[in-house]
Amino acid sequence: MHQRTLGSQGLKVSAIGYGSMGLTMAYGPSDVEAGLAAIRRAHDLGVTFFDTAEIYGWGGAYGWEDNNNEALLGRAVKDFRDEVVLATKFGFQRTEQGLGLNSRPDNIRRVADNSLRYLDTDHIDVLYQHRVDPDVPIEDVAGAVKELIDAGKVRHFGLSEAGPETMRRAHAVQPVSVLQTEYSLFERDVEQLFPTLAELGIGLVAYSPLGRGFITGAAKPAAEYDSTDMRTFDPRWQPGNFERNVAAVEQLAELGKAKGATVSQLALAWLLAQGEHIVPIPGTRSAARIEENTAAADITLTEADLAAIREILPHGGFGARYREGEVPTWT
Repeated sequence: MHQRTLGSQGLKVSAIGYGSMGLTMAYGPSDVEAGLAAIRRAHDLGVTFFDTAEIYGWGGAYGWEDNNNEALLGRAVKDFRDEVVLATKFGFQRTEQGLGLNSRPDNIRRVADNSLRYLDTDHIDVLYQHRVDPDVPIEDVAGAVKELIDAGKVRHFGLSEAGPETMRRAHAVQPVSVLQTEYSLFERDVEQLFPTLAELGIGLVAYSPLGRGFITGAAKPAAEYDSTDMRTFDPRWQPGNFERNVAAVEQLAELGKAKGATVSQLALAWLLAQGEHIVPIPGTRSAARIEENTAAADITLTEADLAAIREILPHGGFGARYREGEVPTWT
């Protein structure tokens, strides 16, 4: 597996990482043993970058299994912890109304200590603010993470779904190594942030790089998913958008076939071709999918390939990535 350096703070990871959210939430009932096997197979194939979050282990109001994702990841990597980079996130809190934000310094410290315990490790390689909290100055957030870095509990600071102003203000207090946001053939909005990432020397971690599974060729109509699966209400799966996205994926699959690649591999190779500062973190519960995804790191796309992809999806997929109001505007 090829390695990449994310940001200017020396964070080195595999060109393709692994996102663990789907092991315990958002994609239907979980299977712990399958999750453990998938993570271990990823490591066997050279994946060194594993992503989790405090919220991924929650259930309750959303009907998801209350299965701690961090503990599952920690258990899976226990025998090779020193060989991998573990990333987790803080910033949400459960409330009587459902879900809120909390990036107060005392909560950051509390979550970090909990994550260290769940992951069964003495340090967190990357600690992200999961969402920007409008009630807490980003300088206070960066300062709290800086204290954790100075104490040896954390090694790198990351932001998720943050805009240029937030990145600059945070970076002035504690250098930001990585920004995480959705980026795929279906979702291109983050490209407007590329100049800021280059200016500040920040890497990009692309979550949902396969369009939440749509760009695998296995998408089904929304009504056919389990009621706990976010794709039942994802705009891209709704009538009208769904059919157009299926047609685009079919065209991409034909292009991939000509190169001896699956549509998933084509999509991941496309992301890697957008810049050396980008690392996608596809998630799956399947060891076979792990093998498919990691093989994408060895695929080289020509200018003709990239032009053909642009012709199929010049501006991304059809349908917004979230329902209106679910994700704040970048600031």
